[in-house]
Amino acid sequence: MTSPRRLDWIASPGTPLQGEIDVPGDKSISHRAVMLAALADGTSHVDGFLEGADTRATAAIFAQLGVRIEAPSPSRRIVHGVGVDGLRAPAGVLDCGNAGTGMRLLSGLLAGQAFDSVLAGDASLSRRPMGRVIEPLSRMGAQIEAHDGGLPPLRIHGGRRLRGIEFDSPVASAQVKSAVLLAGLYAAGETSVREPRPTRDYTERMLSAFGVDIDFSPGFARLRGGQRLRSTAIEVPADFSSAAFLIVAATLVPGSELRLRAVGLNPRRTGLLAALRAMGADISEERHASHGGEPVADLVVRHAPLRGIAVPEPLVADMIDEFPILAVAAACAEGSTVVSGAAELRVKESDRIEAMASGLRALGIGVRTRPDGVLIEGGRLAGGAVDSLGDHRIAMAFAVAGQLARGEVAITDVANVATSFPGFDALARQAGLGLRSA
Repeated sequence: MTSPRRLDWIASPGTPLQGEIDVPGDKSISHRAVMLAALADGTSHVDGFLEGADTRATAAIFAQLGVRIEAPSPSRRIVHGVGVDGLRAPAGVLDCGNAGTGMRLLSGLLAGQAFDSVLAGDASLSRRPMGRVIEPLSRMGAQIEAHDGGLPPLRIHGGRRLRGIEFDSPVASAQVKSAVLLAGLYAAGETSVREPRPTRDYTERMLSAFGVDIDFSPGFARLRGGQRLRSTAIEVPADFSSAAFLIVAATLVPGSELRLRAVGLNPRRTGLLAALRAMGADISEERHASHGGEPVADLVVRHAPLRGIAVPEPLVADMIDEFPILAVAAACAEGSTVVSGAAELRVKESDRIEAMASGLRALGIGVRTRPDGVLIEGGRLAGGAVDSLGDHRIAMAFAVAGQLARGEVAITDVANVATSFPGFDALARQAGLGLRSA
């Protein structure tokens, strides 16, 4: 997969955010929907599929593995499953692009295959540690080779006899948990995962939707190997992590009242909502429903002044992807905001703690970092230049920051926004943000 060409943005105050907005489908659910549909017996229909670079990379990998996937219209996929034992050896390297979720989950799934495979990614993904996944998979009997430090590419040797394990994960990571559970489908006996703190349970819910007998509760999951998956229809809800940027923008920009339709509200994903409400945000939920076992609702967001808080640590694992935009909310709040227990942020697409701290300082905000968190002193944002470091969530967070700044905010290296939120700039302008290409 070729790297996207370099793009930069200029963000500046726009107008109050008004109207009704549909954000793209959930990235995490889109990945899992294609993976499990590929392993199912029969044909599955996926509606609301995220047309992002990451999820398309995952779909392309399964095409290389012998799965026929049709795209009759945007955001729709028809996946002709081949069964748990029907994947074929690929002819070449499997390119995950920028998708850490794709690489980590695929490592578990491919560890149980009869053939060898190689997972690679772009420059950013090639710097992300995979040892946390390799270690438990190796305990199950997998053989995976990586560069020094557990870095991609990953060479996965097939034909290994996997065995179920009881895994007490040292990190609160849904990706690690999911990799072990997917390998558990191919393992003899039972596989269980216990987490230090509960993480999002997308994999567990979707395995159940595909007919797998799985026992799960917050912080725990268990399944037995050898089960088959049944095809089904999946409706992917709008991605909460993508909605988060517009939620915070509407909260911060005076005069705003914005409705975000059918947003996924998985309880292990929405720590940001609880944190923003504790800071004084005015966010209501309407039209509750369920899409494929996932709770959804419209979110109606009205402008409200925010105050700094100490973010309760139990919320942090449920808002790892939302930290960059929380940091912008904290920068615009009255008083100090403290985040702790967020060491996971240092191994995302960038070191998000340092990236946000550096960018906010460049815009005149006082920030003190810690190994597992940060203290942000709310204030008035100035104009300036920030480097997104090729991290899509950093780029979108500073696009929102520019709406409150006294001058223009130049944001460099934003092309990877397409990995999770294709068309963000156009939708943001439609909602009222001042944003243009540099």
